Amino acid sequence: MSRHASLLPISYARTVEHWLAEDIPSFDYGGYVVGDDIKVATLYCKSPGVLAGKPFFNEVFRQTGCTVSWSFEEGVEILPNEGKVVVAEVTGPGRRILMGERVALNILARCSGIASRARRLRTLADQNNFGGVVAGTRKTTPGFRLVEKYGMEVGGADTHRMDLSSMVMLKDNHIWATGSITRAVAEARSVAGFSIKIEVECQSETDALEAIDAGADIVMLDNFKPEQLLLAAKSIKAKCQSFQKQVLIEASGGITEDTAAQYMGPGVDIISFGSMTQGVPHVDFSLKIAH
Repeated sequence: MSRHASLLPISYARTVEHWLAEDIPSFDYGGYVVGDDIKVATLYCKSPGVLAGKPFFNEVFRQTGCTVSWSFEEGVEILPNEGKVVVAEVTGPGRRILMGERVALNILARCSGIASRARRLRTLADQNNFGGVVAGTRKTTPGFRLVEKYGMEVGGADTHRMDLSSMVMLKDNHIWATGSITRAVAEARSVAGFSIKIEVECQSETDALEAIDAGADIVMLDNFKPEQLLLAAKSIKAKCQSFQKQVLIEASGGITEDTAAQYMGPGVDIISFGSMTQGVPHVDFSLKIAH
C-alpha cells in the first residue's frame, strides 16, 4: 500500500460508492451481455506521467468484486517509450470489471495528471534552489477534491488548505465587505482562536503591512509581476525583522509552470498554483480484457 494511502479518511469508500452509483443508477445492460465468467483485464499507461490514485482505483474494483495486481509503486514516473506500458491487472467477473472500468480510469487519469504537474513544479523549484513551499489551491472540482489533493501529495506538492474550515483566508471580497483589513483580521481572530492561521490577500505592500500589524500569519501577494513581487517580499521581510514579527509570504495569482521560476527568490515562502488542478492534462490509461 502507498504511504500516502494512510492519509485517506474512512469516508473515501463511501465517495467511491457514490461515483459507482452515479454511473449505474439502474440496469447495467452492457454488463448483462458480458456475464460473470472470470476475466483478466490489463491496465496500460499510454502517456508519460506520475502514477497516482491507486487507493481509489483499488476501492472501485473492491466494491465491484474484483482484485488488482500492480506492477508499479505509486509516485513512480512511467515513461511508455514503446507506445504503452503494463501498469496493473484486474481480475474478476467480466461484467464487474467493466462496471468499474470508466470510474476507475477517470480517477487514475486525473489524479496522475495532477501528480505529474506537481512533480514538475517541485523539480523546477529544486533546480532553482528554491527552498520554499510549492502548493496547490482550493480551485478543485466539486466532489473530487480528495482525489485532486491526493494527487498533489503524491507529486510532492503542498495541498494548501483543504477547505474553508482548515485556515482563514481573507480575500478582497471579505475585506471590502468588512470595511478594512484590520477589522477583517480582528473579526476572524475572534472566532478562529489561536490554533487556526489567518492569511490575507494583499494587492500592495501597504496592504501587507496592515495585515501583519493586524496579526495575520501569512500575507498573499496576489497578481504581482515577478520583479514587483520579489522587491515587495524583500522589503516586507526586512520591515518584519525590524518589528520583530514573523510572517510567511505567499506568491499567487496567474503563476504557471512557464513563469514559476521568475517568482522563486529570497523572501518568498510559498508559491501557489491554481494551474496545478485547472487545465491540467490527464495521463492516458486504458483497460483491456484479454481475448
